[in-house]
Amino acid sequence: MKTRIITAVVGLAVLAVVLAFFDTILFDLVLAAICLLAIHEVFTAMGFGKKQWYLYAAAVPFTMLLMLSSSGAARAALLAVGFLTVLFYNVVLIAHDKTLDFGKLSGFIYFSGVILFCFYSLIHLKRCLPMDMYGYDAIYFILLILCFAWGGDTCAYFAGRAFGKHKLAPVVSPNKTVEGAIGGVIGSVVIGLLATIIYSALSGRFASLTVAVTARHYIIIAAMGAVASVLGILGDLFASAVKRQVGIKDYGTIFPGHGGILDRFDSVMFIAPLVSIVVRYFFYVFQ
Repeated sequence: MKTRIITAVVGLAVLAVVLAFFDTILFDLVLAAICLLAIHEVFTAMGFGKKQWYLYAAAVPFTMLLMLSSSGAARAALLAVGFLTVLFYNVVLIAHDKTLDFGKLSGFIYFSGVILFCFYSLIHLKRCLPMDMYGYDAIYFILLILCFAWGGDTCAYFAGRAFGKHKLAPVVSPNKTVEGAIGGVIGSVVIGLLATIIYSALSGRFASLTVAVTARHYIIIAAMGAVASVLGILGDLFASAVKRQVGIKDYGTIFPGHGGILDRFDSVMFIAPLVSIVVRYFFYVFQ
């Protein structure tokens, strides 16, 4: 537990430093690096090694372009590079028909796509809500995503320990309980509302340049928190199911006491896209 707490504190400190450079390309590069590390964890989990290095290498250019898509030049090249990447994996499967397992390759590509969708959602928020027009709104929503995911996880853990009796998914994740899941949903809602109250008090505005937080915003945040908590559980169970099928305990060791990137961001995978979509359609009117 001590190791987990120390790692969490260090991780939060690093997050604060990264967010301090939110309005620079450094933020995009850090997200790209985290994304590539997560994809490499999937690459390893699927049983690929040095002999299949080209499978991972092919994912690097597309990942970098997607994470740097705040730049017009990167967006212009994205479609062509994406097409070439998909074409490459098809040709590779044909060329290595007898040695390359289609199931493992498909798992690697699909899981990598989920990871890309997750982290691109953060880039999307940055691009839609530039600081010169929307202040710190994008940072608020990114922190809200983490509050929903990690705050919900924490509440689910303690609620499960205190009240857990009914197993939620005993085969995939024996420690998860229905009572813990309910605690996680309630925790995500409460933490999301508290984060919104704090941000509104500090910034004096929200959701546009002139309009303050209204009851409608709080209702949306509460609903989003409840759905996000459920999606966080699904992300966790999905990552656990993959680990169980490939026979590993953790995706990596980069975070002592916590595992790899995916062991920490599994609950974020589906929450980040949800928040980005809700922001796009319920908080702002974009041209």
